[in-house]
Amino acid sequence: MVAKTFGGAVYGVDARTITIEVNIGQGLHFHLSGLPDSAVKESQHRVEAALKSGGYFMPRNKTVVNLAPADIRKEGAAYDLPIALAVLQASEQIQTDQLERYIIMGELALDGTLRPIKGVLPIAIQARKEKFTGFILPADNAREAAIVNSLDVLPVRTLQEAIDFLTGKLVLEPVRVDTRELFAAGNNSYPIDFKDVQGQESIKRALEIAAAGGHNVIMIGPPGAGKTMLAKRLPSILPPLTLNEALETTKVHSVVGKLGKDAALMTTRPFRSPHHTISDIALVGGGSHPQPGEISLSNHGVLFLDELPEFKRSVLEVMRQPMEEGRVTISRAKISLDFPANFMLVASMNPCPCGYYNHPEKECVCAPGVVQKYLNRVSGPLLDRIDLHVEVVPVSFDEMIGNRKAETSEQIRERVIKAREVQAERFKAHDDIYCNAMMPANMVKEICVLNEAGRKLLKTAMERLGLSARAYDRILKVARTIADLGGAADIRVEHLAEAIQYRSLDREGWAG
Repeated sequence: MVAKTFGGAVYGVDARTITIEVNIGQGLHFHLSGLPDSAVKESQHRVEAALKSGGYFMPRNKTVVNLAPADIRKEGAAYDLPIALAVLQASEQIQTDQLERYIIMGELALDGTLRPIKGVLPIAIQARKEKFTGFILPADNAREAAIVNSLDVLPVRTLQEAIDFLTGKLVLEPVRVDTRELFAAGNNSYPIDFKDVQGQESIKRALEIAAAGGHNVIMIGPPGAGKTMLAKRLPSILPPLTLNEALETTKVHSVVGKLGKDAALMTTRPFRSPHHTISDIALVGGGSHPQPGEISLSNHGVLFLDELPEFKRSVLEVMRQPMEEGRVTISRAKISLDFPANFMLVASMNPCPCGYYNHPEKECVCAPGVVQKYLNRVSGPLLDRIDLHVEVVPVSFDEMIGNRKAETSEQIRERVIKAREVQAERFKAHDDIYCNAMMPANMVKEICVLNEAGRKLLKTAMERLGLSARAYDRILKVARTIADLGGAADIRVEHLAEAIQYRSLDREGWAG
């Protein structure tokens, strides 16, 4: 007798339906086919122990389990539950006509209980697309799958519960999640706030500009000046996630298994801060079976690279294309996958190895030429993609103990949202552009028009400060964002002057 159940396999951030076929015939041995990895092959032992614990048995006849399509590699322990149910049906230990109506996934413990799995959300989306009635899965994953409407999400805690439901002995209540209500309740609920930061008003202003225009930013300053603390608060002033952005971000975290127990929809922008020892594959994604990397986990959020020069040069260079395109393509011999990578890059670095170059009080002890050598560890092409260079100076004692009330993240975010609305109107004819930082060079000339005074100021600045040619477009984009924040239709001299000061690393002799 042949029995069929259906599961799902995740490729990239999407899923494909997998058919699990079990045939029991004459002969001996258990055969598993369909390109299974080691975790899938070991399912025989988990399934056998789980069946015995529930009073069932593993057939001693020849049992063939096929995972179709057979030419696609299957990974992970999530096929345990559909294999177990198909074996029971094929060996006539249970009788049900419900198996083909549901996608079934779950990892079995030896006592028959179910453990949570990864990639539930893409599988649920695919199940709805293929018009399955429902999705039977571990209870810990139920809320995550339930954000997909028009699909019965049926949580089970043991193999026996799944059997009883399919044979009509148990009624399961589908899990319901009001996606819009959940999204509205959790949106912008960040645990940290800019009101906790004493002083550093100029840096807050720079981060507000970065958030308003979607600009990448690098902060240069000595240890303990507050670079990391400020970077962590940047997501709290970014515009709220849209529902589509939240779903896309949740899919990526679901695939990697980062959502956690009983999690559902991600409602706040992600903040990722990988250590400088990270490999290029861990940062951009990849592997023999490609998985999203840190730049995809920070999609629609912030990627913070602390101590930028300490990262391996090869790691930083692989970011260049994703930063331009907003996605990363991982190609292998048999498969090519796209992962989203639409993030804001925030980097920080010390000005020199000892950390005290240009410090107002402490003296730098680095040898001549060492400072420039340290800065050269960050490549020009990467700096070319960073719009704002901000120097961070330590906060004085008086500022730290002062009682001055700082602006809250909500107050700053309101200004950022207004500026983004102006940009949305400006770029409404361009689907792939929604903020000033994304403008190509030809559009900069059309939109960032300077008056005569502005042209003279920019020419003088480039000559006197020794600004590089690559700084030209960046200054214009940032000036346009500053004008948007100020509600100005045209770029004025004061907007341009403020933008020029955010190009510290482009000045000739900055480290000489």
